[in-house]
Amino acid sequence: MNNILIIGAGLCGSLLALRMAQRGYQVTLVEKRPDLRKVTQDAGRSINLALSDRGLRGLRLAGVEEAAKKLCIPMHGRMIHDKAGNSFLSPYSGRKDEYINSISRPGLNMMLLDEAEKMPNVQLIFNHSCETVELETATATFKNTLVGEDVTLSADVIIGTDGAGSAVRRNMFEDHRFLFSFSQQWLSHGYKELEIPATENGGYRTYKNALHIWPRGEDMLIALPNLDGSFTVTLFLPYENSDYCFANLTTPEMVHEYFNKEFPDVVEMIPNLAEEFFGNPTGPLGTVKCSPWNSFGKVLLMGDAAHAIVPFYGQGMNASFEDVVVFDEILEKYASEENINWNNLFKEYEALRKKDTDAIADLAVDNFHEMKEHTAMEIFQRKRKLETAFEAEFPEDYYSKYSLVTFKESITYSEALKRGRAQDKAILNLLDDGKIKDEMSLKEKLELVKTETEAILHDDEVAFG
Repeated sequence: MNNILIIGAGLCGSLLALRMAQRGYQVTLVEKRPDLRKVTQDAGRSINLALSDRGLRGLRLAGVEEAAKKLCIPMHGRMIHDKAGNSFLSPYSGRKDEYINSISRPGLNMMLLDEAEKMPNVQLIFNHSCETVELETATATFKNTLVGEDVTLSADVIIGTDGAGSAVRRNMFEDHRFLFSFSQQWLSHGYKELEIPATENGGYRTYKNALHIWPRGEDMLIALPNLDGSFTVTLFLPYENSDYCFANLTTPEMVHEYFNKEFPDVVEMIPNLAEEFFGNPTGPLGTVKCSPWNSFGKVLLMGDAAHAIVPFYGQGMNASFEDVVVFDEILEKYASEENINWNNLFKEYEALRKKDTDAIADLAVDNFHEMKEHTAMEIFQRKRKLETAFEAEFPEDYYSKYSLVTFKESITYSEALKRGRAQDKAILNLLDDGKIKDEMSLKEKLELVKTETEAILHDDEVAFG
């Protein structure tokens, strides 16, 4: 039986531990933080996430999809709020059964840890911070943060699922025996979390089944519902060089002036606005890309450790869960071997997966600009209405870029990026040129969009070979 050491017991690590245990491996799962089932949550760390089809597929693989669904609140579209307090719902899809879910990060993580802990071949270790990794021998040294002692653990392979600030990745980066490439791109914006509390009787202060967006060009506020009637609100704001930015929102007066000007309808829903603003940390937003993910066939990076992305497609967790699915499919091919060639397995996994994680990273940055600027633009709203109508009327014939990424897990992220960008360009060009006319039938409009999309894809193929 192979021994697997998984470093990082967040969402990706806990799902991977559960799945590897189900396959019969001996799994040790180590986490630097305390067991989150026994401590209160830190304020200001993203406490709810958007779970969609790719993520659900990973949970289904491990037999915990139904348990996860009990923690979900369906969100059927984006509720767009303007400065005057008007709002309208822009559906995520024209197909009735397609929506994303708001889910508690700690709630989901706890459920996965509970399920992993039930397995007799899983050992969970908390409060152990990874210090060093011996890449060739799959040996890692940890500091027990409770007593300050060092502990060394060995395994057949180590999988690093220790997030965007990965200690396992840092060890690979610092090892000069192989060529490790690493890039970290920061947005000029940071984020801060706030909360719209539940009403006195535990109800919701605004519409429950939507992801709420207040797009303001440079800035943006979003809100996701929680099971207890509250909403987790996230402010995305430039760090500096703006009339209102984290650098100059330094007093309660400035914070209230800014919110009253940009988000007046939110002010009345957040009673302790200034207190929360100054009490919660400001977090950075970055994209991590690196290669190779595998060293010496002994250590592999997975999830955010390999490919951290900004949160604007709601795909970070879903991409990490899809990592587990893709890895499991490749592992199935090797599982019959008495001595698995982990080096070949890891290389095959990266060759298949990296182009897709690069694609979702780029799509997430695209969507940042779309959410804070384009959702408020009239031509964008016309495009969304047209796409929703196509999906409702011709559900098998048309998927918007958002739907390709979020609801069509049978195609890869890289294919969704290529086709989705071409479709966006086609519709916006046709609308801008006035070629989509009111008197045309919906079918005629769709055929025109399809023809233009194929022409753009052909041109791209010729241009990029």
